[in-house]
Amino acid sequence: MGPLVPDLISANLNLIAALLIGVLFGMILEQAGFSSTKKLVGLFYGYDFTVLRVFFTAGVTAMLGVIALEHFGLLDMGLVYVNPTFLWSAMAGGLIMGLGFVIGGFCPGTSVCAAAIGKIDAMVFIAGAFIGVLFFGEAYPLFEHLYKAGDMGSPQIFQTLGISQSLFAFLLAAVALSAFWFVSIIENKVNGVQAAPVRFTPYYFSLASAGVLMAVSAFIFTARKPSLVNALEVPGAVESHRVEMMTPDELAYRLLNDPDRKLRIMDFRPAEEHAKLNLPGSISVTLDNLFEKETAKTLRLRGKITVFAAEDELTERKLAIIASELGYKRIKILQGGLKGFREQILDFKPSKTATDFEKENTYRFREKARKEIPVLIRNNKAAGPVIQKAKRVLGGC
Repeated sequence: MGPLVPDLISANLNLIAALLIGVLFGMILEQAGFSSTKKLVGLFYGYDFTVLRVFFTAGVTAMLGVIALEHFGLLDMGLVYVNPTFLWSAMAGGLIMGLGFVIGGFCPGTSVCAAAIGKIDAMVFIAGAFIGVLFFGEAYPLFEHLYKAGDMGSPQIFQTLGISQSLFAFLLAAVALSAFWFVSIIENKVNGVQAAPVRFTPYYFSLASAGVLMAVSAFIFTARKPSLVNALEVPGAVESHRVEMMTPDELAYRLLNDPDRKLRIMDFRPAEEHAKLNLPGSISVTLDNLFEKETAKTLRLRGKITVFAAEDELTERKLAIIASELGYKRIKILQGGLKGFREQILDFKPSKTATDFEKENTYRFREKARKEIPVLIRNNKAAGPVIQKAKRVLGGC
């Protein structure tokens, strides 16, 4: 299962769900005919393109599903593993797998599906795959240079092409629909079928409508972070949102009189700046962290008052509004930012002698805070706690 936000499924239930999904996936593959070598290799001979249709449909559906889940904040894309691309080894491996597919009649996944229903040739195919894995492992020093050649990191195609995620998703869905029509023409010609590949019947009309709807939906489920950030750049957008504030005096008071640490400070400055001024209980975070699973766990802890701190108040306001749009509550910002906190508390210098009782008490408190808070900062950890990023789980087909 994917890294859902929040954790809707526990780690143990996750394994059970994965097992059930795997069983259902195998059943669907078998029902689609993927245990038949004739149907599988039909892709290469042009008489049956079921494999192409199934894989294109699965790819487009999964792509749009991931985009939609990320759009609604239900999936942490930072934890989704993207296989690294080694160009030359990928080309060599693709050629070997293609030849193996044609000769053996199976790919690794469909061979397991066929073996599960008792097909002996599939079992032999799996045994051959294990022998190939063993051979590659033992001969790895000979292939290492090719294996690591053309390292491109873990790119995403839309970024490589320099287009938006939505546009790429739309184009891929459009390519899939076009491919379905094109391979139907090839199938009919190879099989000697005279009927038109696409007919204006309710069946074909429904399929085409569903495909077009899926393609257009790519523009509806935009990437969440850019859309929220761009919305705040509109004139008046920040001012139209109400944000709760905490004054520097209140923050200083809570730092000095909060033994239970009910106060949680999220510091959005660069990590090196946070290391220089590390308020007790503060956590070094970034804008990206707000969209991640681990931050969701932190911000949903009850009994805590969260203060967003940055160098200036405008940045804090924008971050608090984004957090509010993500569904987080009880978020406050530091009035005047950390710049104001330094001026009023840490570097406090009364402009003149206090003239009334209230100002006298304020000055007296700030004098105390100016002396004691730096001691708390020095006693705090050098870099302070940082939002811990969960590790990506490696894997994939």
